Amino acid sequence: MAERHRTRHTAPAAAVVLAVSLVFATPAAAATVHPVTATDLGATWRPGCPVGPEALRRVELEFVGLDDRTHSGELVVHQDVVADVIAVFEQLEQLRYPIARMQTAARYPGADDQRSMADNNSSAFNCRDIPGTGRWSPHAYGRAVDINPLFNPYVRRDGAFEPANAGPYRDRGRTDPGVLHDGDPAVRAFTDRGWAWGGYWRRHKDYQHFELP
Repeated sequence: MAERHRTRHTAPAAAVVLAVSLVFATPAAAATVHPVTATDLGATWRPGCPVGPEALRRVELEFVGLDDRTHSGELVVHQDVVADVIAVFEQLEQLRYPIARMQTAARYPGADDQRSMADNNSSAFNCRDIPGTGRWSPHAYGRAVDINPLFNPYVRRDGAFEPANAGPYRDRGRTDPGVLHDGDPAVRAFTDRGWAWGGYWRRHKDYQHFELP
């Protein structure tokens, strides 16, 4: 049996039971929250990762696609940020902010982040480090979400960028649907809730990236 809640209400802790899925429903959007196992997470998780499957949830969400139609997608996030993620994507849907694709990184061979980004796939949990640092990425904790990574690439100070097919989108003067800019309502849907945006970073810019420290 599933339990239904308004997203603005907080369910008692005792009501959160891993054996069932939790359904959050609002007039604008519906979200379904499921526990996950190591098998569900596939190549995105392995022993030694900083969080275990028991701390993660798979959230099924509605979003507006580039075709201006409503689609269903899914993100895996830490249980502590589930309510925020539902609220943000409810707001993005109300704004009609278009998202190209939203599926877990496990859908790509080896959970390859480069393939996911090149496919313009919005995603969250992936147990990986920050390249060149030896430190876990916030994605390894399920506390970061990347939005339209092809349209909103990672750009280093030296001009290098990821994904490799994102060259045209280094021009941040573009106004294509789905491109994020400082002050956009879609950016504020995250930052007004205390999430940090990579577009504000000084050394490098990660326009796709939102995290809750």
